[in-house]
Amino acid sequence: MAGSDSADEAESQHSNNADDAHGEGHKQDDGQKPAAPMSPERKRRNAIIGGVVVLVLVVACVLYWLHSRHYETTDDAFIDSNQSQIASQISGRVVELLVADNQHVEKGQPLLRIDQRDYQVKLEQAEAQEANAEAQVAQARADLVYQTATLSQQAAQVRVSQADLTQARQDLARYTGTDPAAITRQQLEQSQASTKSAVARLDSANDAVKAGEAQVASQKTKIDAALAQVRQYQADVDNAKLQLSYSEIRAPQPGKVTRRTVNLGNYVTPGQALLAVVPDDMWVTANFKETQLTNMRVGQPVEITVDAYPDVDLHAHIDSIQRGTGSVFSSLPAENATGNYVKVVQRVPVKIVFDNDDWRHLSLAPGLSVSPRVTVR
Repeated sequence: MAGSDSADEAESQHSNNADDAHGEGHKQDDGQKPAAPMSPERKRRNAIIGGVVVLVLVVACVLYWLHSRHYETTDDAFIDSNQSQIASQISGRVVELLVADNQHVEKGQPLLRIDQRDYQVKLEQAEAQEANAEAQVAQARADLVYQTATLSQQAAQVRVSQADLTQARQDLARYTGTDPAAITRQQLEQSQASTKSAVARLDSANDAVKAGEAQVASQKTKIDAALAQVRQYQADVDNAKLQLSYSEIRAPQPGKVTRRTVNLGNYVTPGQALLAVVPDDMWVTANFKETQLTNMRVGQPVEITVDAYPDVDLHAHIDSIQRGTGSVFSSLPAENATGNYVKVVQRVPVKIVFDNDDWRHLSLAPGLSVSPRVTVR
């Protein structure tokens, strides 16, 4: 039994040695060699290269930081302008459409015309009423001249009556101072009657003068009323002319026609939006974070890059900084005094104006995205 166990162990050892030899031979057949240890010189060279790379990166980061701290930029910026929304001020049917989409127009150029026949008739009616009122003024002034002349006659009649009264009183005084035997009783009574009649005629003449003066004053009031009526009809004429002028809609400023919603034959009403005119003058509105405004001032130079023209750099400067953040003027401003408060970095609109006319050679339009870089050093 002991001899048999020794034989088995020897056979097993021989089998393992054979397997090891077979494995080594197989590895040698695959061409794999054991890795040689790295030499100290190579380790030193790799360390130097790594150190140089790290140093370059640190220097680059420092230089970038030193450079970038003199500039402020934002992606929240776009081309802006004052668009004119054109609306009708009267109602009517469009009979002429004089512009096309994206057409350039000058200030005062007709854009469209509305049927003006109804407004022409109203103007003619107002002019007729004005002419009638002016005729009434002329008639009232003629009546005033007549009544003034009548008043003059009445005043003259007063003077005649005063003279007759004076004569009658003188005759009565002469008859009264004469010897009663020298005159008859009939003559004395006639003198007394003449005196009373002269007094009555003078009173009547004075009353006529007062009546004439009242008529003259009344006629002057009528003239004033007629003149007021004329001014009223003149206002009606001016209003009719104004309404008639509204039938032709003109461009309020030079620019291009956009958002045209009206067509030939449409019936339009007051306040209805018809089209928009985008002006030739544009600028950039950049919404910077409040933390970027520390060193930002009006007049600082700005470089503008338009996303649509990435290879073109435009020169500009800061024109103004809005007095208030964008959220303050929103439709629903934040109520920070209620509920839980979470601090959010606010943005402030900054108006940037181009320095020259290079931007006019590009097809810029409101809303285009731009990237401004402000030099704040």
